[in-house]
Order: sequence, then C-alpha cells, then structure tokens
Amino acid sequence: MSQNNLITIGVADMKISNDPNATLVTYSLGSCLGIVVYDPHVKVGGILHAMLPEAKEEKNSNHFNPYKYIDSGVPLLFKETYKYGSKKNHLTVKVAGGAQILDDSGYFNIGKRNLATLRKLFWKNGVMVDSEHVEGTVARTVRLKISTGEVTLSIGRNKEIVL
Repeated sequence: MSQNNLITIGVADMKISNDPNATLVTYSLGSCLGIVVYDPHVKVGGILHAMLPEAKEEKNSNHFNPYKYIDSGVPLLFKETYKYGSKKNHLTVKVAGGAQILDDSGYFNIGKRNLATLRKLFWKNGVMVDSEHVEGTVARTVRLKISTGEVTLSIGRNKEIVL
C-alpha cells in the first residue's frame, strides 16, 4: 500500500473515508478509545481516537475539541458517516483501547471511565458493539481497510489480530 492511501488519525482526532484505496489507522491506544464504525453497504468508515470520557465545562471553551471526548466525539463520528450515506442499522461498531497503562495505582482509571461512558452512550442510543479488545495493560494500534471493512489490531510489538 502506498503512503498516499494511509490516513492517520491522531490523538483527539477523527477521520471518515469512502475511498476504497484508503486504510485508516490510529496508533498507541492506551487508556484512550479507538471507536471504529463501518457501513458495508456504502463502504464508508471512520475512526475516532478519544482521550477522555466527558467534556463537561470545556464545551464552552474557545479551544474545545469535541474529538477529545467520548460524549461529544462519538455522536459526531456517527453523524459524519451519515453524510456519506451510511445508516445506523448498517454500521458495524468495533472498539479498542481503554487500558490502564500509566496509572499503576488505578486512582484515575481513565480507561475504565472511558469504557463506562461509551457503553452508557451506546446503551441510550441502541447501538451494539460487534467486537472489542479493551482494558488490560497494552497499547494497541487499529487499522480499518475501507474496501472491505476489515479491522486489524496490533497489540504490543508482535501480535496482530482481526477484530
């Protein structure tokens, strides 16, 4: 694959594509969550790399980034795919991340809080997760191949699985 076809999603970022030659990728998901949606009928997909559970007071800030948060980024992920013709009932949903990497004490539990917020949001909106690889203590890299909808997950340095 040429580098022109690789679309990188940074931390607190989101990308959507319907380019059949594209692969979306987000790296180093620790406590962050990578939420992947894909509609096989119109071959459109997207990835959100969200850092924190809820925006709360930051929503009124001039520097607000909705992709940084689960509660504001996930609705945008779905809405943006709808602009490309996807339908909610056609979307496959896959989730990776939510690990406990830096916080050995478990005091902040950002990964668990991210997952709890995501699950609550999905439950309220009738969204089912098709597969997930979450929690633990390892960082993950997620790739979505737009032509097929295949989601691969790199775990650590040597393990790769299809999610």
